[in-house]
Amino acid sequence: MLTKVFGSAVFGVEATTITVEVHVNTGIGYHLVGLPDNAIKESNFRIAAALQNNGYKIPGKKIILNMSPADLRKEGSAYDLTLAMGILAATHQINLKHPLNSYIIMGELSLDGNLQPIIGALSIAIKAKEEGFKGFILPEQNAKEAAIVEGLEVYGVTNISQVIAFFDLATPLLETTIDLQAEFYRHLERPDFDFADVKGQESIKRCMEIAAAGGHNIILIGPPGSGKTMLAKRLPSILPPMTLQESLETTKIHSVAGRTLQKSGIMTSRPFRSPHHTISDVALVGGGQYPKPGEISLAHNGVLFLDELPEFKRGVLEVMRQPLEDRDVTISRARFTVTYPASFMLVASMNPSPSGYFNDPDAPVQSSPQEMQRYLGKISGPLLDRIDIHIEVTPVPFEKLSDKTRAEASSAIRTRVTKAREVQSGRFKDKEHIHYNAQMGVQQIRNHCVLDQESMTLLKTAMEKLNLSARAYDRILKVARTIADLSGCNAISPDHISEAIQYRSLDRDGWFG
Repeated sequence: MLTKVFGSAVFGVEATTITVEVHVNTGIGYHLVGLPDNAIKESNFRIAAALQNNGYKIPGKKIILNMSPADLRKEGSAYDLTLAMGILAATHQINLKHPLNSYIIMGELSLDGNLQPIIGALSIAIKAKEEGFKGFILPEQNAKEAAIVEGLEVYGVTNISQVIAFFDLATPLLETTIDLQAEFYRHLERPDFDFADVKGQESIKRCMEIAAAGGHNIILIGPPGSGKTMLAKRLPSILPPMTLQESLETTKIHSVAGRTLQKSGIMTSRPFRSPHHTISDVALVGGGQYPKPGEISLAHNGVLFLDELPEFKRGVLEVMRQPLEDRDVTISRARFTVTYPASFMLVASMNPSPSGYFNDPDAPVQSSPQEMQRYLGKISGPLLDRIDIHIEVTPVPFEKLSDKTRAEASSAIRTRVTKAREVQSGRFKDKEHIHYNAQMGVQQIRNHCVLDQESMTLLKTAMEKLNLSARAYDRILKVARTIADLSGCNAISPDHISEAIQYRSLDRDGWFG
């Protein structure tokens, strides 16, 4: 007898439906075909034990299982439940009270029949809804995540016996449902870090506000203990709350990466990723033998913080150049090509020299100008050009540290940032892939960053003195546009240009100028 049951494979952040065909004939043998990897090939041992421990068995017949499309490589152990249900149906060990072909069935089996979580549940559920499946049966740990998709029956189960009873005896399963809107707003998290805790550093807070308002990349350069990491960790607290669409995009990526979300099924706070400087290029941008999203994709719609930027391998930093421009990363190999979203804010910090201090005679350890230049030279000019705001962070004096006055809270700053983002959303409402100033291309810069003669003269002088590149010219205009938005101005004034130029003063050519 030939039986068909359906599962799903995830490539990139999208799912592809997999048809498992089970053919039972006279003879002996268990043949699994259709480019399965080792984890799937070993499934017959898990399936045999799980069935036996629940009163069923793999019969002594010739069983051929084909995973279609046969030229697409299948990976992972999530097909255990799919294969097991196909075998039970094809060998008439269960009577189908519900049609198997109406459901996507996925789950990894333990030897006692319990189910382990899978990856990519949200992507699979979205694809199942698109292709007209009635329901999705999967491990209970992934149920809330899949239930985000409306119009699809989602059943979270803990053991294969529940699935067998559903199809064989018509024993009902408890459908997992969530009110997406209510769940989203109920779990909007309050920030763990607040700018109210930061003493002094008012000019740096201003930079962070501008960066958040326009989605600009920023680098903080200063000696140890000046507060670079503390400021970076508080940046997500002033970013606008995620929209529902952004939340779904981010949840899908984390789901594919295997970060099961049991709390609410949906991510409500912007991600903050801070990888160690020993990270490899594959771990940062994604890929590998079995492709997975990297840190830049896990930071999608959030913040990627690279502490001590020059300590990262140069090759690792250089692979970020294209994602910083295109807002996605494409991994191309001989057998596959996948694309992951990577629209993130880059926040980097670094010491100005190997000793960690500026060329200050009062510093405990001094570095020569040559050592400082060599240290800064670890970061390539093209990468530095892709960072919109460069700012010097100086130590906080004792008077500020001992001041009992509480600084401005993140909530107040976030209000101004959100207002500026709303202006930008209206400006780019007709552009599908542009939502804030940092994403502007050449055409948008030409249309929305028009300068008067005084501003143009000021910018020309700065470009010549600082020896800035053409890309830096665009960055200054983008930052000036954001400053104008925060000020509630339609036109960019010389004051806005002047402030934006200050945030390029740490360009490498002008560092010692």
